[in-house]
Amino acid sequence: MKLTGSQEEYLKTIYLLGKNNKRVRVTDIANKLKITKPSVNKGINTLKEMGLANYEAYGNISLTEEGENLAVGIIKRQDILEMFLVEVLEIDKKQAMDEAKAMKHVVSEDTALKLDKYITEVLNLGDLDCGYDANSEKCRKCVKVTAKNRLRKNENN
Repeated sequence: MKLTGSQEEYLKTIYLLGKNNKRVRVTDIANKLKITKPSVNKGINTLKEMGLANYEAYGNISLTEEGENLAVGIIKRQDILEMFLVEVLEIDKKQAMDEAKAMKHVVSEDTALKLDKYITEVLNLGDLDCGYDANSEKCRKCVKVTAKNRLRKNENN
């Protein structure tokens, strides 16, 4: 299923807000994305028609299982891109965050998976048998620290 960049942002935002608040409303999304409530309504209704979101007017918004899976993939794709930019290409963290956010909309899942494989092999992260969870900030920080330490070690050898 091909999604637009704004649809991906809605999915990601609903997912993250739901993890933090458990209750997601149109106003929450509008505030987070800095857009109007009518725009959010239109976007959410489109996601509902696509079978990715559950929503009744003036009610809470949640993702279907398929919507949640897509949202997790979007977040992981952005994390992979950011890690590649920072850890492999040594781009400034702020710049890498901004660029990864924009790139995630145009990079295919296949390309993201190949980047992930490359990062895992180059940084030797395959031995991290820890149940990595892309949704966990703690896991993402751990992988980044591990990758950085291994890069330094490789450079010194």
